[in-house]
Amino acid sequence: MTATTQVPATAAAPPREADGSRRKAQRAAKRRRGGAAGVLMAPFFVLLTLVFLIPVCTAVWLSFFSDDQPGLGFGPERTVFVGLRSYAAVLTDPSFLSGLGTVALYCLIYIPVMTVGSLALALLLDSGLVRLRSWAQLGLFLPHAVPGIIAALIWLYLYTPGISPIIDVLGKADITINFLGLHTAIPSIVNIAVWSNLGYNMVVFYAALQAVPREVLEASVVDGAGPVRTALQVKAPLVRSSIVMVAMFTLIWALQLFTEPMLLRAGSQVVNARFSPSMYIYDAAFSRNNYSLAAAASVILLIITIAVSYGVTRWTNRVNSAEESAR
Repeated sequence: MTATTQVPATAAAPPREADGSRRKAQRAAKRRRGGAAGVLMAPFFVLLTLVFLIPVCTAVWLSFFSDDQPGLGFGPERTVFVGLRSYAAVLTDPSFLSGLGTVALYCLIYIPVMTVGSLALALLLDSGLVRLRSWAQLGLFLPHAVPGIIAALIWLYLYTPGISPIIDVLGKADITINFLGLHTAIPSIVNIAVWSNLGYNMVVFYAALQAVPREVLEASVVDGAGPVRTALQVKAPLVRSSIVMVAMFTLIWALQLFTEPMLLRAGSQVVNARFSPSMYIYDAAFSRNNYSLAAAASVILLIITIAVSYGVTRWTNRVNSAEESAR
């Protein structure tokens, strides 16, 4: 005769009290993690609100209002709602549209020169062909430590005929050049920006190259790849994210072109008070005292910057996705 032992059903299933305690512990842990994340992110959101959201909201509000005088202009000024009048005035102003074209040309020259030049220097330093690598990095980075205003003043001195040693040397070789002329003003401004920021971006690329696995480089050498082929076909593709980041930040700063042309106005008849959108905004606010027009131009420039940055990001992601699918 066989005896069977029945196990109670309640013993096989976990107790309800244990399930409830476990869920409570998980919720408590999630709340603690959320609280810690909130504390760590709080300074970022405070700074974002103070230096970005509040100024942007203020600019948007100012763009819809203007100070008008009733009658024939003898009455007291009053702030009135003007709607999109300031935006229409900015978008139909030939000087603002000309400034956008100037910045577009500046970006077409500056961004490729900056990105390719800094990447080439980083690849050269990473190849080991350069002796005294640390001193070379320091020498290339030092111009970035010079404030932009000081850098523009230095190059204004070098661009000004009569006092520039560069122009004197070129003159002795029967070479006459006006660095701030009609066709040379933008390349001269590009030269200042490249001189100031090339070393910084080179350091960014060099740091990214240091993270490339040495095994990959050794495998490329075993496969017979030379230094140039390794640099172009192995190293450069592996730091593509850094290339996109540098190009994006360079684009954003280029759209805000202001310091260099503002100071070069003293020695050039080509660079006027509305040479770039940022200079247009400065002129509208502090020379014409039209804060509504300046605010509208600022909002338009912000929208253009966000749209261009978003477009570049989407295009980059699409290219990366296509390459991953091809693999």
